[in-house]
Amino acid sequence: MSKGHRSQIKRDRNEQNKDRRAQAHAKFVRVSDTKARIVLEQIKGKSIGEAMAILAYSPRYAAEIIEKVLKSAVANAENNLELDVNDLYVADVFANQGPTLKRIRPRAQGRAYRINKKTAHISIYLDEKK
Repeated sequence: MSKGHRSQIKRDRNEQNKDRRAQAHAKFVRVSDTKARIVLEQIKGKSIGEAMAILAYSPRYAAEIIEKVLKSAVANAENNLELDVNDLYVADVFANQGPTLKRIRPRAQGRAYRINKKTAHISIYLDEKK
């Protein structure tokens, strides 16, 4: 049986189960999650240099945003976890749907059409090659 208060037990358990990989997130990004996933699937499993090259020459708008998130994840790995950048690869990528901004567009005969401006939460996890 565990000792201590419930909050202490939870804190210890969460610390043990914490993900120790280098990571970076961008939230509330003004790009559709489906469009971001197309670019993210291209870099999944690639080394950092290869992923940066793919993003630099990708014509999609989401590639610019994902490149910033990837650079942030690399910086986190280098500075916070003291990992070697040459041994890193893109382990996991996620693009989850964020809140949708709903806008109204006037149309003929007094009608109004809704325009949904979608947002996304982009996450990149890096890991070392074994």
